[in-house]
Amino acid sequence: MAVGGGVGRLVPVAGLEHVINPVLGVLLFVTFLQVPVAELAGSLRDGRFLSAVLVVNFVVVPLVVAAMFAFLPADRAVRLGVLLVLLCPCVDYVIVFCGLAGGSSRRLLAATPLLLVVQMVLLPVWLFLFMGPELADVVDVGPFVEAFLVLIVVPLALAWAVQAWAARRPAGRRFSTAATATMVPLMAVTLLVVVASQVPVLSDGGVLPAVPFFVVFLVVMAFAGTAVARLFRLDAPAGRAVVFAGATRNSLVVLPLALALPDDLDLAAAVVVTQTLVEVLGMVVYLRLVPRLVKASTGPTASTTASAP
Repeated sequence: MAVGGGVGRLVPVAGLEHVINPVLGVLLFVTFLQVPVAELAGSLRDGRFLSAVLVVNFVVVPLVVAAMFAFLPADRAVRLGVLLVLLCPCVDYVIVFCGLAGGSSRRLLAATPLLLVVQMVLLPVWLFLFMGPELADVVDVGPFVEAFLVLIVVPLALAWAVQAWAARRPAGRRFSTAATATMVPLMAVTLLVVVASQVPVLSDGGVLPAVPFFVVFLVVMAFAGTAVARLFRLDAPAGRAVVFAGATRNSLVVLPLALALPDDLDLAAAVVVTQTLVEVLGMVVYLRLVPRLVKASTGPTASTTASAP
């Protein structure tokens, strides 16, 4: 992030935001590569976990955002940016952070296509309810459809192809191992590009009033996600995944959506990037906090949860 800020200031590159999705697509390909197809299929049958993820993201989160909405700055662009990013659950680096905290990244990975489709359908509804029909009509779902293809369908298909290759050929196994080792550098490159692309807008200070709301959201969702995990009686790995799913937002995927807004709303993109910066720092805290909130000694066993209808 620091290097991205330096690049954005010293060597501004026009159109750098168009690099975000390709880099993110490669990152997700590497992430999908680590999860066998059979495990993905099994995770999709975990009805209890999927229900918990849907509830935390599409019931709890909108209620939390609604409670904060009246206190948001009056600037329409700032409000729209906050809504865009907080109402859309993450489908990318949440999987990595979840795994680092001992969460079930495989279950969460299997849920990502469903999360992306549901937020595509519900986002215009949320915007209509929060800001009225004039702004709901401004947001085009085209970037969401493109994101689903570029960030989910293509990387997943390529990952399955490489898995099949690795199962039959030593060269495929070597390629798979080498690709997996690039995950952390790819995450760093993605964040660098995101920050560098938005430095000119970030530096004017107009996004600062949104920062406290992003911090409050992370604090509230840590406990709200834990409550949902307990409500659905999930085991510790699944419960931690629910907490991360509720707290992390889809900033990298909704950024192209914000960039496509009219000029008078261009600050919304900078608000989305600001949420990324706050969230990444928050994830460092979550890596310590979430295992303490959702302890391995509580809840049913993993095998019980995995077989739940």
